Amino acid sequence: MRTTAPGPSAPTDDYTLRVMGEARAIPARPVGIAAGDADASGYAAVTAALRAAYDRSAGERERAEPAPWKLAERERFRDALRAAGARTLLEVGAGVGKDARYFRAQGLDVTCTDLSPAMVARCRAKGLRAEVRDVLHLGLPPAAFDAVYTLNCLLHLPKRDLPAALGAIRAVLRPGGLLYLGLYGGRDEEGVWADDRHEPRRFFSFHTDAGLRAAVAPLFEVLEQRTVAVGERGASGLHFQALLLRRPAGAAARPGAPAGARDGA
Repeated sequence: MRTTAPGPSAPTDDYTLRVMGEARAIPARPVGIAAGDADASGYAAVTAALRAAYDRSAGERERAEPAPWKLAERERFRDALRAAGARTLLEVGAGVGKDARYFRAQGLDVTCTDLSPAMVARCRAKGLRAEVRDVLHLGLPPAAFDAVYTLNCLLHLPKRDLPAALGAIRAVLRPGGLLYLGLYGGRDEEGVWADDRHEPRRFFSFHTDAGLRAAVAPLFEVLEQRTVAVGERGASGLHFQALLLRRPAGAAARPGAPAGARDGA
């Protein structure tokens, strides 16, 4: 596992850019995670820091407007859901519930999960069904949803935990169900952003396009994989990675899948 934060041009998301001003370049010598500090990059530590950071920023995210390209992404997924006849949707990492509210307005029965109690409270204030859960502990019935939507959530997951997270998502999808997976990437790095505006500073994990495809392939069929240019991030080798995936129907997970990741489980 890499122990330093990514290089210049922090991938501050569009909500942060609009609310908190221009993103600042990360220093040439990022602070990063101290070598040998296994706890700092462990799942529990990463999750606790993210929960605190997003609890503090919930109000700012409520006031912000998502970027046009993000609206286009959810509309594209909406079209895929309509074509598939999907009726139930789980959003993993729902934030304040703006996307979930949009999908509910499209006629879907939506369930939200987020690790931040403040975010979940704002989802519930919109009349959404929402629970405080992290991706490795969704606590939901198997094969309960026609589709799952997760945008800029799994990029905060240590790479060693990605297979388990994908397996947990797969488990709640019905066979043949769709998954929209969106996150920033394009290079192979992970660590805590040295100049993150959030407090505590957040952990980010980036994958190359080929590396991300290899990570999802044991568990899902890749229906579509696209990259979206997102402004200043292109100069740092980052772009948005959008994948439309499907849980195979009636076939066992392929070699390399997490233990227990088989259809019907």
